[in-house]
Amino acid sequence: MQQVITISTSKSQEMIDITEQVSSIVKKSKVNDGICNVYAMHATAAIVVNENADTNIYLDTIDALNKLVEKGIWRHDKLDGNADAHIKATILGPSETIPIKNAKLQLGTWQAISLFELDGPRKRSIAVTVLGD
Repeated sequence: MQQVITISTSKSQEMIDITEQVSSIVKKSKVNDGICNVYAMHATAAIVVNENADTNIYLDTIDALNKLVEKGIWRHDKLDGNADAHIKATILGPSETIPIKNAKLQLGTWQAISLFELDGPRKRSIAVTVLGD
């Protein structure tokens, strides 16, 4: 089963917890044991699994990426000024795969699935694919 969800972002860079939407799709799939792949269909967005109990980790991650990858110094910036977003998305990656057991995502106590917006605000399409029995 595959379903595409649309997320509207509101900032140039932000992390948005999408665990609830993904869990709902897993439940609807009726898959008991399997895997769930969550894939950002964009070159300047990423999917990550990280802590959700303290939203400061979202801000810390953004700050760390901004220190690692400067804005405005890359060859691609001559085209559309967002090379840093492409590089950050490459570092983070477009997808995560989470095991499903007993019809539930097997996330750790503090883990959540998040969309990482790197060039917003925009509407982002996220493909959620559920496979299993």
